[in-house]
Amino acid sequence: MASVDVKDLQGNKVDTIDLPAEWFEGEVKVHVMHQVVTAQLAAARQGTHKTKTRGEVAGGGAKPWRQKGTGRARQGSIRSPQWVGGGVAHGRTPSDWSVRVNKKLKRSALRSALTDRVNNDLLHVVRGLQFDAPKTKDALAALGALGLAEGKVLVVLADRHQATQLSLRNVERIHTLTVDQLNTYDVLNSDTVVIDEAAIALIGTGRLASTSSESTEEAEA
Repeated sequence: MASVDVKDLQGNKVDTIDLPAEWFEGEVKVHVMHQVVTAQLAAARQGTHKTKTRGEVAGGGAKPWRQKGTGRARQGSIRSPQWVGGGVAHGRTPSDWSVRVNKKLKRSALRSALTDRVNNDLLHVVRGLQFDAPKTKDALAALGALGLAEGKVLVVLADRHQATQLSLRNVERIHTLTVDQLNTYDVLNSDTVVIDEAAIALIGTGRLASTSSESTEEAEA
């Protein structure tokens, strides 16, 4: 079972945690990650591009000039594709670029990505990854203490802590997600992954720390 050091916001080691083998000890399947990332990027395309055909452009109902006798080429409408302001021939129409990927493949790709980060010592687990007030300076100081003063960093939070999210969002090289949003593309698109200790047990459950605690209280009641 893989294990990593747990650090605080000052960069000091406070504990060691065993990572769940389900997510951090899988086979690194490059072809699966490629397939899932390609599908994810395709689904992100809006597909709203649209050009008007000659039948959709306003005006041009009358024939510009008579068919014969003018010495000019015959024309039927000023909205034909060869006219300025006319319709577009064979133009782009709205498209759906999404590709269906089943859940099993998505989980396999995420497992591969997380395993790759652990194997290359690019995963940091932090205890109490929260800030009392929105302050980018404090967030950068914490990352600096972890040795992450440079490079693209993915920060995975256990819940939607607003002050923490606001502290991190102004830095272009830092991307913040809650654990229920964790995905293959963002893991691979970062140089280092920083994850809240409380989020480790919630990977793949689709829940947040706050919602999981609330459900526990309801069950006990």
